[in-house]
Amino acid sequence: MSESTHKKKTADLVVYGAAGRVGRAVVTEAVTRGHRVTAVVRDPDRAFGLGSDAVTVVRGDVTDHASVTATATGHRVAINTTFRLGVPSEEFFVAAAKALVAGLTAAGVGRFVTLGVTSTLETAPGVRLMDDAGFPEPARVFSRGHAAEWELLRAAAGSLDWLMVCPPDLSSGHPRTGRYRTAEGTVIPGGRICHDDLARALVDEAVDAPRHRRIQLAVAAG
Repeated sequence: MSESTHKKKTADLVVYGAAGRVGRAVVTEAVTRGHRVTAVVRDPDRAFGLGSDAVTVVRGDVTDHASVTATATGHRVAINTTFRLGVPSEEFFVAAAKALVAGLTAAGVGRFVTLGVTSTLETAPGVRLMDDAGFPEPARVFSRGHAAEWELLRAAAGSLDWLMVCPPDLSSGHPRTGRYRTAEGTVIPGGRICHDDLARALVDEAVDAPRHRRIQLAVAAG
């Protein structure tokens, strides 16, 4: 369990997928803590309400390593919350992981936290939730993208200090607790989390309290 101190400070934080629900929650959480944020979006028309004195909105493509380098240069920390429903899961997440590793490394970013999914975690040694015979096939197909991303990060991240944070199904109806639990590589039974508490965990691990490295980290509300 972790709680941030919310001390005022400046962090050169770049958030990819900032126009999505998780991305917006991350930007809000970071700004509340006194950080300055570069919010990267694919379509600036979807970035309504994001810009402020503490937030700079820029266009970028997370699957293009040159775009990643350009948007990440000058930042110490990056958070990725992107996904694309119109692109096959494995195609998108592998392309994004390759571009992020290459682009963030070239930009000199020191810390990278990316959003995964709980279905890629183990329920028993060597057994992932997504491999269960009763797991829904559409969710399994989506999960394969994050599983491929995980394998690529393990094999190709080089010197990049990275972490994959894996929440359970996100629920807008689940109340904000201001707390969260974690587990390394394994599903948290019965876990749920809202966007705000997930954002808290992501900003903690990226900037304020980075305790885990080069693993899949399960998170659920405290």
